[in-house]
Amino acid sequence: MTDQNSHVAYVVTEPGPARLATLSADDLPEGDVTVAVHHSSLNYKDGLAVTGKGRIARRFPMVCGIDLAGVVEQSDSAEWAAGDEVVLTGFGLSETHPGGYTTRQRVSSEWLVRRPEGLSLSQSMAVGTAGLTAMLCVMRLEDAGLTPGRGEVLVTGAAGGVGSVAVALLAKLGHDVVASTGRVETHDYLRELGATRIVDRADFGETGRPLQGERWAAAIDTVAGPTLANVISQLEYGGSVAACGLASGSDLPTTVLPFILRGVNLLGIDSVMCPLSEREKAWARLAEDLPIGLLDSLSETRSFSEIPQLAEEILAGKVRGRVVIDVLNN
Repeated sequence: MTDQNSHVAYVVTEPGPARLATLSADDLPEGDVTVAVHHSSLNYKDGLAVTGKGRIARRFPMVCGIDLAGVVEQSDSAEWAAGDEVVLTGFGLSETHPGGYTTRQRVSSEWLVRRPEGLSLSQSMAVGTAGLTAMLCVMRLEDAGLTPGRGEVLVTGAAGGVGSVAVALLAKLGHDVVASTGRVETHDYLRELGATRIVDRADFGETGRPLQGERWAAAIDTVAGPTLANVISQLEYGGSVAACGLASGSDLPTTVLPFILRGVNLLGIDSVMCPLSEREKAWARLAEDLPIGLLDSLSETRSFSEIPQLAEEILAGKVRGRVVIDVLNN
């Protein structure tokens, strides 16, 4: 149990892994709003941070968790008052600022988004960074000219957090969605989310010719490496791919040919420092365009105490969809 002067958190010190620690109010970072954290979520970056297998934290010790949702306890900002329900993703949580794997956190008021109408705090974390990223990808593709009926839209890493939400969103918006995955056991799940066709991720695993047959009107890529290179080379004339992940590494073995001969677009998506205006627009779209039933079906809730185990599982590719962390269940 904790009181108003203490809280528990998963804290990583170099070289890791993270350990559960009891912290005092003096350990809270600078900020003008203190939040009682109710829920967080599990992301690939969290797996790297908690296990110590990736250099996520820029300083130590660091509280892990790139997402949080909760209730304002104390505020020195005119924008927020005690009792407000808020959501926070990105802005360096778990990297440069202590994150959401804690029962209490102090943050900057400028990073907070009001809980979206129609979503509970738990459902907001079922969306989390992954869902926000997926929505930002969809919005950028729309800005680049993607409309329903134009052709097939590919989602790579489709059974993961970003991919699952992306498949559900695109299908709800009327697109013909093709899901790429290497996990046969997720095929039925992806069809339930709205995928009309499933392709094996092995089809994209080796770097092919810089210009291949035109297959995709657009794509959302969470993988990078040879996969993204092949996707670029297979885009239809004027097509776009929104790149938001690097599950297979940060390399991009391609050439300029698809860009100068087919006029394709590579759209970089950043959900960490994305401007607040774009975040608010994306959250509003998520509350409207992501079916709640599908959101519930692609997510599960796990306890705070399971974070170390879950971190290992997501790095091993054993996590499907979204995992909500019930911080109060510790």
